[in-house]
Amino acid sequence: MEWVVKIGGSLFPEYSIGLAEKLVGRDVLIICGGGDLANQIRAYHRKMDFSPTTGHQTAILCMDILGMLLADKVKDSEAVRSLEEAENALDNGKLPVLLPSVLLEELGPLEHSWGVTSDSISLYISHMLKAKLLIATDVDGIYTHRPSEDGAQFIEEISAKKLLNFGETSLDESFAELLLEYKTCSYVVNGKHPERAISILDGQSSISTFIGGD
Repeated sequence: MEWVVKIGGSLFPEYSIGLAEKLVGRDVLIICGGGDLANQIRAYHRKMDFSPTTGHQTAILCMDILGMLLADKVKDSEAVRSLEEAENALDNGKLPVLLPSVLLEELGPLEHSWGVTSDSISLYISHMLKAKLLIATDVDGIYTHRPSEDGAQFIEEISAKKLLNFGETSLDESFAELLLEYKTCSYVVNGKHPERAISILDGQSSISTFIGGD
């Protein structure tokens, strides 16, 4: 498998469906973020102080739910629960959409905290597959601070080591640390513009942020 494409929950439903439709027929595994569902779980967690493991696992179930909904709307896609099922789907000409809860419960590789979200989960799975990672979100990439704030500057390329000092950006807090551990890299692109994601998958330049794992 050449690419893992994580489609951020902020793009659901219309933008995520539009992007996934463009990826059918490519050597790609889709992973969905938890979106508003996971944000609601986080809000409950802040109010009720559920255990970190419960918060982590329920947020991953939100990824399953959005993945199921996405696969339901994208022709020639298939919801899968294992990497073997994903490979079989590709072999049959389908676009696999991973529902990661079963896989992650079996492996349990990542810290159970709100610093580990679908970003780090997608990175972990791409590392398992030795695949490249593209993260599609609702902004153009990484900025010096929140894009909505005055003076925010877009960053075309950054090292994971420098990103460590940024805290939480459009990516979760653990992402840069895992990039360094895995010695890999990633792209972040605006999924509202599917042509940008396609350009990166085809090895061409586009508006995006490249994050190097060094």
